[in-house]
Amino acid sequence: MELEFYKLSGAGNDFVAVNNMDGKVPEDGRGELVSQWCHRGMGIGADGVLFLEPPSGGRANFRMRYYNADGGEAETCGNGSRCIARFAFQQGVAPHDMIFETMAGKCRAEILPGGDVKVQMTDAHHLRSPVVIPDGPFQGDVHFVNTGVPHVVILVDSVSEADVVNVGRYLRHHNEFAPAGANVNFVEITGPSDLNVRTYERGVEDETLACGTGCIASSIIAARAGKVSSPVTVKTAGGEFLTVDFSPTADGAEDVTLQGSAHIVYRGFVPLHITGRHEHHPSEHAAEIESLHL
Repeated sequence: MELEFYKLSGAGNDFVAVNNMDGKVPEDGRGELVSQWCHRGMGIGADGVLFLEPPSGGRANFRMRYYNADGGEAETCGNGSRCIARFAFQQGVAPHDMIFETMAGKCRAEILPGGDVKVQMTDAHHLRSPVVIPDGPFQGDVHFVNTGVPHVVILVDSVSEADVVNVGRYLRHHNEFAPAGANVNFVEITGPSDLNVRTYERGVEDETLACGTGCIASSIIAARAGKVSSPVTVKTAGGEFLTVDFSPTADGAEDVTLQGSAHIVYRGFVPLHITGRHEHHPSEHAAEIESLHL
């Protein structure tokens, strides 16, 4: 059996997207399948996988299931949310103005004229500022906020000089953020409403070219420090820009939106063998690829 997939990019975050409205990809073995697809040397290659699935009920058009590259399911993903909105619209599952479910709650998304996708994210919460890290490869104050997934934010003078991988890996597993761990963002203030951000992502276990929820967390913390005001324009490691708008609260922020590019890169087919569980052969990962550039 061949499974159709699409490759999407949201400001540099890249995802495999699968229309699973008919349940062709069951739960059993899904994590292993995802990790094989996301392997950049032996599979399709991606930061994560988006499954478009039926909603549980209510007003939602669909449900987003998001899996990190390691095969673990995450609560949500900012750029993934924008990409799945683009995908759902392209597949005819949702109109240009839509509501969808995530593990973190319901989100609203809009396909804008010109190609951007804007998503109304869940409220940010569990703000902790500062959190003192006394030892290790980083020592000093960091900040924590959950923007649908947990994020650590470090304000730095220059993101180009930040030791993103080593410090990110250390803080991602730090006891202060156990047991779930956290993504780690390095933030440079470049203007009254402008940031440069680099992010170490849990689940990917490396730096990524962009992280939507990380850009939101970075904007909230920078605003709380009096360095920027909303809306904030964030330059990602991939060189693209995201716009974050929000209203600060004592616990984080509300009325949070994330806007930026989200486009389909190509369509392909991957073997899917279901015999009680998934068996996948990475060397056969793309039987056919069609460039779309939508």
